[in-house]
Amino acid sequence: RIMKAQALRDSSMSSYMSSKKTMEINPDNPIIREMKSKSDSDENDKTVKDLVNLLFDTALLQSGFSLSDPTNFATRIHRMIKLGLSIDPDQEAEDDDDAEDVPELEDAEESKMEEVD
Repeated sequence: RIMKAQALRDSSMSSYMSSKKTMEINPDNPIIREMKSKSDSDENDKTVKDLVNLLFDTALLQSGFSLSDPTNFATRIHRMIKLGLSIDPDQEAEDDDDAEDVPELEDAEESKMEEVD
């Protein structure tokens, strides 16, 4: 992370400074066994693919690495939360009509910060 923040960093040095990523998997772990059985039954299951990617991303975070695409990570987390709550993961959020209940801001006076300038 420090090398990425350097203004005059040399790109050839970053390969020496970066840690090599190695993920060790315990095949006796119940999570791994269940993911393997689900993967064997359906190789194209999107949920299993999301779980594998989540497992890898959380291992990266626990080891102190940064995620290359945090938006994808957040999307996967939200999809897993929906599955845990028995909500269809492909269902879009419904538009709320509560926006009409919010009162509008009053434009009576300018803020104090604008007076300082």
